[in-house]
Amino acid sequence: MSALPQSSDTPTRFRLTIEYDGAPFFGWQVQKNGPSVQGAIADAVAKLTGTRVIPRGAGRTDSGVHALGQVAHLDLTKPYDANTVREALNHYLKPNPISILDVREMDQSFDARFSALARHYRYRILNRRPPATFDAALVWWVSRPLDVAAMNEAAQLLVGTHDFTTFRSTDCQSKSPIKTLASLTVKQVGREIHVETSARSFMHAQVRSMVGSLKLVGEEKWSAQDLTAALEATKRTACGPVAPARGLYFVKVDYPAEFAE
Repeated sequence: MSALPQSSDTPTRFRLTIEYDGAPFFGWQVQKNGPSVQGAIADAVAKLTGTRVIPRGAGRTDSGVHALGQVAHLDLTKPYDANTVREALNHYLKPNPISILDVREMDQSFDARFSALARHYRYRILNRRPPATFDAALVWWVSRPLDVAAMNEAAQLLVGTHDFTTFRSTDCQSKSPIKTLASLTVKQVGREIHVETSARSFMHAQVRSMVGSLKLVGEEKWSAQDLTAALEATKRTACGPVAPARGLYFVKVDYPAEFAE
């Protein structure tokens, strides 16, 4: 995989749509204590261009969290075409479980993070008595039957604008715990229960915290009123056990029409 022979001082901005298995990584963001998805992509860019460029993602994912449609952007000064960038990065990313699904040239005004209108997440719970096998690292196995209807009904109490301190990690760096949850649904999909949620932005561990508390509702250990009380307490100690990272997926990002695919 080589560059085109010409060079230019004017960078080209590329948007990357990325799929990855988060199990081997310490999250999206580059860090000192272990491998990251962002770092792996930067290493692949360095092998292509000779310069290590850090891609800027639409959102961070925690250690072990997966992505079906993470979005990032990066600027390259050499005149590669989008197809060359995609093929080269996928070549150099091997054997990491990361796939660059799509690469597109964008205007410099596009920013993967700040241009985003909404982010969508899905949480997968395998709800059956026998343990998970093939998907053991990709779902949260819960053997006790869960009341999906009760979980979904309770989930609606979290939709809207609230102080989500209860469902916010103590390590969260967000400036404010006030967030607007656009949607939160719980539905049965075969043997799995999918918790799907959308918002402009989420706080650190917010989705996993909400899922963990909704599981208590499904087990009939909490009522819908208990969930409301936990929300209104605005205390981290009021949250139920946090769901494990392996069941969470960053599904996609919405952008304004001028940046639409």
